[in-house]
Amino acid sequence: MQKPPQAVDFALKETSPNIGAGALAGDKLSCTYDLVEQMQYLYVRVVKAKDLPAKDITGSCDPYVEVKLGNYRGMTRHFQKKTNPEWNLVFAFSKERIQASILEVFLKDKDVVLDDLIGRVVFDLHEIPKRFPPDSPLAPQWYRLEDRKGERAKGELMLAVWMGTQADEAFPDAWHSDAATVGPEGFVNIRSKVYLSPKLWYVRVNVIEAQDLLPSDKSRFPEVHVKAMLGNQALRTRISQSKTINPIWNEDLMFVVAEPFEEPLILTVEDRVGPTKDDVLGKCMIPLQHVQRRLDHKPVHTRWFNLEKHVIEGDQKKETKFASRIHLRICLDGGYHVLDESTHYSSDLRPTAKQLWKSSIGILEVGVLSAVGLMPMKSKDGRGTTDAYCVAKYGQKWVRTRTIVDSFTPRWNEQYTWEVFDPCTVVTIGVFDNGHVGGGGKDSRIGKVRIRLSTLETDRVYTHSYPLLVLHPSGVKKMGEVQLAVRFTGSSLINMLHMYSHPLLPKMHYIHPLSVTQLDSLRHQAIQIVSMRLTRAEPPLRKEVVEYMLDVDSHMWSMRRSKANFFRIMAVLSGLIAVGRWFDRICNWKNPLTTVLIHILFIILVLYPELILATIFLYLFLIGIWNYRWRPRHPPHMDTRLSHADAVHPDELDEEFDTFPTSRPSDMVRMRYDRLRSIGGRVQTVIGDLASQGERFQSLLSWRDPRATTLFVTFCLIAAIVLYVTPLQVVALLFGFYVLRHPRFRHKLPSVPLNFFRRLPARSDSML
Repeated sequence: MQKPPQAVDFALKETSPNIGAGALAGDKLSCTYDLVEQMQYLYVRVVKAKDLPAKDITGSCDPYVEVKLGNYRGMTRHFQKKTNPEWNLVFAFSKERIQASILEVFLKDKDVVLDDLIGRVVFDLHEIPKRFPPDSPLAPQWYRLEDRKGERAKGELMLAVWMGTQADEAFPDAWHSDAATVGPEGFVNIRSKVYLSPKLWYVRVNVIEAQDLLPSDKSRFPEVHVKAMLGNQALRTRISQSKTINPIWNEDLMFVVAEPFEEPLILTVEDRVGPTKDDVLGKCMIPLQHVQRRLDHKPVHTRWFNLEKHVIEGDQKKETKFASRIHLRICLDGGYHVLDESTHYSSDLRPTAKQLWKSSIGILEVGVLSAVGLMPMKSKDGRGTTDAYCVAKYGQKWVRTRTIVDSFTPRWNEQYTWEVFDPCTVVTIGVFDNGHVGGGGKDSRIGKVRIRLSTLETDRVYTHSYPLLVLHPSGVKKMGEVQLAVRFTGSSLINMLHMYSHPLLPKMHYIHPLSVTQLDSLRHQAIQIVSMRLTRAEPPLRKEVVEYMLDVDSHMWSMRRSKANFFRIMAVLSGLIAVGRWFDRICNWKNPLTTVLIHILFIILVLYPELILATIFLYLFLIGIWNYRWRPRHPPHMDTRLSHADAVHPDELDEEFDTFPTSRPSDMVRMRYDRLRSIGGRVQTVIGDLASQGERFQSLLSWRDPRATTLFVTFCLIAAIVLYVTPLQVVALLFGFYVLRHPRFRHKLPSVPLNFFRRLPARSDSML
């Protein structure tokens, strides 16, 4: 049954922004930056100053520059005791907010009480030149300083002033007038920036054996295992079955590591001498820079590594080198794709090794236009406020827009481009509140959008307003809407269609597959590495942002998500159920004309069996053509009904937001445990019934019930003789007419074969 449409408040809305895409005429910008609305800016680049006079009593100068345009003021940082300072800072003033006719650039001397004016430069806004990329940047010029009376002052200031748009290369690093309340120190946290995820590798350590170990207690059989550490990742082999001084394991350990390799692989051979005590028999450190890189499934060469051991004599630690050694096969597996996202909505599926990459099949362009109706995310001066920015992630490339300070309707109008190597990938756009503007809090999530590229038509511009939905302990909540313009341009239709015949993941995932548990653990480690590296960038992309974009908690138990997946399965099976009901109506002659037509079609297919497959494929073709009229016209978006978020019980939400391990009181945990036991009991019953049906099939020929097996074997012999002498078409016709017989020839009791099958024995009576 088709679900009713979503509430209007949570629905996707098509928009018509004033962008350059699709325009027949326009300036240069409409060709290269055409998915966003043009925003005019006045740019002021303050480069440096020279020959500044001494203003303080000490004969020094602490200069800084203040750029003033009407009510807007922007300031550089000040230098102490420097007469030839250099700033190289760009200021951007939005043209739609300009209410002045002149631009004033003041050069001042920082003082304790009142700052002294060194000089100023004044520009008439009507005489400022315009610049259009890709023109070369405007060359800065030296301007003589004047005092307030217009007379010449000592010193010169190098400036460049021009009118441009957000396509200007100075735009990302510029100080913006809409962030006038942010000082020079906090400016670094609000800039737009492009990040690259570190290049991730799987490290495969095959621990083969060790030789000539020297256990501390030679009177017992050693129980030896190997502990491997790489950064904060630690794995152990099992205890060797050969309890000798030459143990054998032949076990694989997998790690995730990022370039550049900063930490070595540390292997420790340990002897289990007690329940909680391990004796170190030797240790070796292996730098990953010298480890062989493997591109395919061919095994790499093995190597012997010497084991070192530290012995404490008195108060000194003495290093003693033994003849003990360990046999390893270590490689960096470049044939895998290191998964840091869920495979259901991954943005990149290429292997690590660049030599294995295919050529790109197209370009993805995303214009982040604006947001409306954002909710207040924090309190400032007794009122709610939001400092919003966007993050988009596709492949290894992350982009972050500038932060619009104190606005519930921010306008970014920034456009970004990615190369596309696989159409069956997903781009993720998230909106966040910057918690580091005027404080040191965490960045709060406002919402996110996922768009699958394979659902987009090529060369079409999609302009929609997407609802920003976040699940809170109180229920699903709309945090606002974000307006995007998306275009997927394919370079070759043949190459794109050919991609649908390729495996989704690189071939190493199928030749040497990793277990589900391994992939889960490795993905968790990959997310930690990516978040740690991006947190160290400038400005940092915070850990909470990276984890939200990569869905770090998607594997956690959720009653709501389990219900949603159950209803998804029922929606998939609803087609088969509908076909079964239709066939039941045919068999019961609910519509005699349809049943007669089905009889005629059945006779034709039996007499001409070569038409069966052709008829099936023709029928599927006609269904596809018929459904073309109702094809989706919009990209997918977060669906509250599909997620089962609009009717979720508050206790289930509280359980979903619980920590791991739980922090709830014991009586609540007991209630949830009993509820889970009840659900598990029902699942257990269904699984038991499925097992019973399978065991009944096995018992047909197993002679567990001698009489039933005798009947079945006799029936098989008679059926074989009849089928040998009777044409298959006659048998098919008789069977079809029997199934489609009229209701007056039917009775309500179960059929003889079904009665026979249900009487067969299962092994459930042997279970405790």
